[in-house]
Amino acid sequence: QVQLVESGGGSARSGGSLRLPCRASGITLGTYTMSWYRQAPGEVRELVANINLDSGMAYYSDSVKGRFTISRDNTKKAVYLQMNSLKPEDAAVYYCAAISTAGIKWGQGTQVTVSS
Repeated sequence: QVQLVESGGGSARSGGSLRLPCRASGITLGTYTMSWYRQAPGEVRELVANINLDSGMAYYSDSVKGRFTISRDNTKKAVYLQMNSLKPEDAAVYYCAAISTAGIKWGQGTQVTVSS
């Protein structure tokens, strides 16, 4: 059974940085794309970035490109989202997700707050 646990959320000032780890269990490497989504109050959940665990190829939404970096450590079955140059509009609950042909599994989410 796939389980995802996020951590690292918290508060930062505008222009600051945060790093979000997501640790996975029950996954088979090479069959999943790991993603970070976020959802602000009253907004739909949106894709921030994803990475293929096998190839390492990454995708970023336009809103975070050049500021956020997604990376993986396959030995630890962990995925990280390094968030730099944070903006108030980055404030949201961030969710880790594991996507395969079998569907999508979500973590519980971690809150990120950015003050101007």
